[in-house]
Amino acid sequence: MNKSERRQALLRAARTVFSEKGYHEAKVDDIVALAKVAKGTFYLYFPDKRSVFGELVSGLFSRLGGAILRVDPSADVEAQVKHNIRAIVAVLLDDPALTSILLSHAAGLDPAFVKELRAFRQEVKLLLQQSLAEGQRLGIIEPGDTELYATFTIGALKEVLFENALEEQARPRERIVTALYDLLQRGYLRMDAGRAAQGGESGGEGVEAGDEGGRGERDARGARAGRAAAPEDAAAEAPERPRPARGRGARAKAKAKAKAD
Repeated sequence: MNKSERRQALLRAARTVFSEKGYHEAKVDDIVALAKVAKGTFYLYFPDKRSVFGELVSGLFSRLGGAILRVDPSADVEAQVKHNIRAIVAVLLDDPALTSILLSHAAGLDPAFVKELRAFRQEVKLLLQQSLAEGQRLGIIEPGDTELYATFTIGALKEVLFENALEEQARPRERIVTALYDLLQRGYLRMDAGRAAQGGESGGEGVEAGDEGGRGERDARGARAGRAAAPEDAAAEAPERPRPARGRGARAKAKAKAKAD
């Protein structure tokens, strides 16, 4: 086992020990016993259990950051938003041991652990705030306080995942994704703006994607073209109408008037 593999083995062991015993009760002895290495080997890589926990948290945060894609309003906004929700849920559920630690209540535990948890949550909140601010710039997020929006979103996600971790039978991931998306859509998501932007970019092709705006625009263009062509077509196709003939009475009256003058 090389150094990199031994480091990863220690991280995996630490994740398991933390999830089973909690951060406060976990000991370095427990970690090295599970990793099957000498205690001195642990200290070649980490100065204490706080540092190994911090690295686990940093790794999870990096995966969360990498999972979020920038939304393109000219494409399918709903699909992109659901992708981001799905990716975030997957990162957290794929690492249930660490997620359960980060979602647990830290009251009564040592200050170092509480500090690590708060730092992680603040980083996640800032990441979400930045994404929401970008969404406001693109017109797909309602104007408002992005910090509060982030707090509401993290709170909902936290409770769903925490409850899911406690259930004997976990909910299907896609059900969680759909429920979170529906909640956000009724909140600060502006899907109408996303669809309008998508329809504006795609033009006539919008109908194929289910966008009625594309059909309306084509109909309007056709109507305008029809109106522009109508005068020429009418002149070409309409039969010439006969001019009404003047009767004899009208001609006689005209002559009599000329003589009188």
